Order: sequence, then C-alpha cells, then structure tokens
Amino acid sequence: MSESISSTGLADLSAVEALTLFARGELSPLALTRDCLARIERHNPAVNAFCHVDTEGALAAARASEARWRRGEPMGPLDGVPATIKDLTLTAGMPTRKGSTTTPAGGPWEIDAPFTAHLRAAGAVLLGKTTTPEFGWKGVTDNPLYGITRNPWNPELTAGGSSGGAAAASALNLGLLHQGSDAGGSVRIPCSFTGTFGLKPTFGWVPQWPASAMTTLSHLGPMTRSAGDSALMLSVIAHPDPRDGYAGPACPLDWLAEPPADLQGMRIAYSRDLGYVSVAPEILRAVDAAVERLKSLGAEVIETDPGFASPKATFDTLWHAGASRLLDGLDAAQREALDPGLRAIAEHGKTLSLTDYLVAREQRAALTAHMAEFHREFDLLVTPTLPLAPFTAGHDVPPGSNYVDWVDWTPFSYPFNLTQQPAASLPCGLDDQGLPVGLQLVGPRYRDDRVMAVARLLETQLPRLVPPMGA
Repeated sequence: MSESISSTGLADLSAVEALTLFARGELSPLALTRDCLARIERHNPAVNAFCHVDTEGALAAARASEARWRRGEPMGPLDGVPATIKDLTLTAGMPTRKGSTTTPAGGPWEIDAPFTAHLRAAGAVLLGKTTTPEFGWKGVTDNPLYGITRNPWNPELTAGGSSGGAAAASALNLGLLHQGSDAGGSVRIPCSFTGTFGLKPTFGWVPQWPASAMTTLSHLGPMTRSAGDSALMLSVIAHPDPRDGYAGPACPLDWLAEPPADLQGMRIAYSRDLGYVSVAPEILRAVDAAVERLKSLGAEVIETDPGFASPKATFDTLWHAGASRLLDGLDAAQREALDPGLRAIAEHGKTLSLTDYLVAREQRAALTAHMAEFHREFDLLVTPTLPLAPFTAGHDVPPGSNYVDWVDWTPFSYPFNLTQQPAASLPCGLDDQGLPVGLQLVGPRYRDDRVMAVARLLETQLPRLVPPMGA
C-alpha cells in the first residue's frame, strides 16, 4: 500500500476518510496505527487519556487488517480503523480496572463486552483503554488508581467526565473512534469541554453487559471528532446482544443515511436555560450563534422551555441507590480506599428506603411522559450542553463556586438520562477564554436519526475545533 499521506495529515484524519484511503490502497492500517501510537506516546503524558495502551496487540491487528485490504477482503465496515474502549467496559486481553484500587489487578481479562465485540467483529484496531473516574461516578475524570485526566485545550483544566479519557483522546485524534458511557452526562460533558462530538443514544439501541450499577440510566455511545464518524460507529455498535436483558430489538435506523440538504419543515425548541439554570453569558453567545445557523438552514426555531422543574432530587435518589451497590462485597479497607465523594453518595444510598426509590421511579416516569408530549409539538430540543467552561483539574466542582457536587453544574444532561432520550453534544464555538462550547441536541425516544441528521448538517456550518497541542 502507498503511504503518501504525511503524519500531519494522519493526525487530522477522520474514520470515513481513512476507510476510503484503505480501499484505494493509498494508506495502510499499519501506518495509521503506528502514527496513532506515536502520538499517544507524545501526548498522553500531558493529558492522561489512556490508562492502558496495547501496542503489540494493536500492531498485530493492524497487520492483519492490512493483509485483508491487500486481498480486497475487509472483514467489516471498520476494518483497520484505530479505536479505544473506556475502562468500564470488558475487553479481552486488556485490564478493566474501572479506575479503582478495589478491583483485582490480575484479571483474568478473557471476555469482550458487547460493545468491544462489535468493534472487533467490524475489524477495528483496539489501541487501549481510556481513563474514567472511579466506577464512572462523576462528571470529571480523576481516580485513585490512575490519577487526573486533563484537557487538551489547557492541561490545567479538566476534560470532564466520566468519559474524560475518551474525550481527550478524541480531541487529539489518538485513535479515530472512541467508546463512551453516559448515565448522567458522561459522554456529553467531556465532549463539550474538549470540542468533540458524542451521542447518548436512545436507551436499548446499544447493548450493555455487564449491567451498569446505575442500571437503566446508563447508555453507551460513540465519541469522535465529527458526527459523521459517530454515525459510522453507530452502524456497528447499535446491534443486539443476548447478554443484555434490557436491550431492545435490532435498531431499524439507517445511521449512514446522508444528512438532509436543509432543515425545511423541522420545528425546533430552543431553551437557553430550561427555565431554571444560570448559564455563563459567553456560553449563551456561542450557542445563540449556532441556533441562528439552524434558522438559516430552514428550521423553525421557537425559544421555549420544556416546562419541567429541576429533577435533581429524583436523579440523586436513583444515582445514590445505584452507587450503594458498589459497597457490597468491599471490606472496610477497600471502602476507605474509594474516592471520598463516591463513598459518601454510596453510603447515603444505603439509607434510602424502598419508598424513596419507588417515588423516584414514579417521578422519572412522569418526566418521561412529559417529554414525550413535548415532542409531539417539537422535533428536537436544543440547549447548551453545559452552563460553564472547563475548570481546574483535580476538583469535582469549580473552585470557589457554590456547587456541592458534579450534578449541580450539569443540569442540562442528566434529565435526559431519566427520560432515556437520544441526546448529543456538538461543538459550536469558543468562549471568551478560547475554550470549547457544546450545543446539546435532544430528540424523542427512538428518533436518534433526527438528532444525527441535524448534527451532521449543522457541523458543516460551524468551525472545526482542534486543540492547540493537537494542531
């Protein structure tokens, strides 16, 4: 295969472009994988995106892919594309420590979770595991085992979480496709902070096994530099696996359908603050400007709130109840070794009654019904992804703020885990500090196609964001 593309070009390559070049014989999977590994070696010490890099395994997989492409026999739609897996997801041959000293260091690591298995079956080259807070419990990424993950736009700042490692890797193109998980915003939060794209699909489209401690709050989804690459990834991962008892039937959506030429006939609600959120003015300026682009594409945009009060108490009850399960089977020393914030909410979860839990379930059902009714009038809801800019790394909340925990500063994300709707974060510009701002697109359940179509069209109208260290 010809290797005519410079390393600079490889650093900016999309998965869609890479596959085209593989098919033409103008690039080999081995060359692309070597380039990704070299850039991981160069950049990872500054950002801590990876907790494990499988150099030999990735090179072996890339060589096998190169041989298949030479024969004209790619094994699947991602053959040769470098990808990563979050350190909450089982991966044969790689440790899954979940960012916790309480997990066994010796494995065995013999099983692929459905997400991992789908990527392997499609031919993806797995580079390694990306960092997460301990058991994915919060909206920033640091943990007792692997330390702090930092933002490629400014390493003094957080990359967000809990899929912070995947977001940092995506922003720097350290691999082209990245797996995230999202039980309260864990795909969308770090995508907003790092200027990348991510989707929390409708619950059930992407199988998850073993089940998350947060049960049906948790969704798995793609994190990439572009919505187009996420669509490619969804075409592979949104397929059933019999091990997931919560999964729905095969997803009927055509993820790879071309986006529309315009948004004529689409009715979009724009809520700047959900009616109760305080948002930084520079965040609103960037999101407002992107919403104007929606109008210029032909959408009818109505500024209105969805009409629900903050569901934080409902979310906290379900979240803390789920966290309490993590204490089961841990001895006193292991409990003491947990992230103090995680230990606190898990211990609070143990005090909740069955009535507390069932009331929260009823409130969740009511919010889900409310949003289903709202979407009878509106095709999509648009909001900021976050109300604030990235803050100092190593803190759960912005230093000097009045926030108590991470849920306080993520009010736009977790409501749509309660309702299980598809929700994406799309980079829409920079704030006054030159840091990324995310726009959130929320669709009715099972209409991920609307979210992705608008995201793919809108991103063509917005500047592409590349962090300085990745330029």
